[in-house]
Amino acid sequence: MKFIGAGARPGRPQVDHDLVFTIPNLLTVVRFMGVPLFMWLVLAQKEYGAGVIVLAVMAGTDWIDGYIARRFDQASKLGRVLDPIADRLALLAVAFTLVIAGVVHWLYLAALVVPDAVLLALTLSFFHGHPDLPVSVVGKVRTGLLLLGTPLLVLSRLDTGVSDQLLIAAWVVLGLGLIGHWIAAYNYFWAILRKGRELKQHDGGNG
Repeated sequence: MKFIGAGARPGRPQVDHDLVFTIPNLLTVVRFMGVPLFMWLVLAQKEYGAGVIVLAVMAGTDWIDGYIARRFDQASKLGRVLDPIADRLALLAVAFTLVIAGVVHWLYLAALVVPDAVLLALTLSFFHGHPDLPVSVVGKVRTGLLLLGTPLLVLSRLDTGVSDQLLIAAWVVLGLGLIGHWIAAYNYFWAILRKGRELKQHDGGNG
């Protein structure tokens, strides 16, 4: 079954429209709203089971909004910017929450933050905003692994009888996700440099 690029129609290139109110963008907003809800459930209520449900919904919207955008021609320029921001905010906020809750070590959060901080600094220095780069396959797989591993990790906190197995599975998946995170960051680093230099050369040639 095809997960990456699912919903795309062969022979019809994806076009990013100047749309705001679309179903994919609405689902992205839902993903944003899931972040504070997850933090409240885990930190204030200690409801790890409910937290897993929220994570599952957030992960589901990440796949569904992309499918709908491709299948029903609802891809938008706004969604192209919002979607990766929602993914990154969700991953970082959830990791931060789990550090506070004592579920993961702070080094896990650092492994997520450091590459993003470097890319953010590089992006602002070149573009003063969003670099508008296409999401890589590695980046999509990375996000999927992290979104899968996190609820497994939270589930391992519940008394299910298979907590140890869930913990092992969670860290295998998260470990692969972190490797993909750094590989994707490396690729984006050079993509940002190339595009930034091209823009400077273009601006210099028009000066």
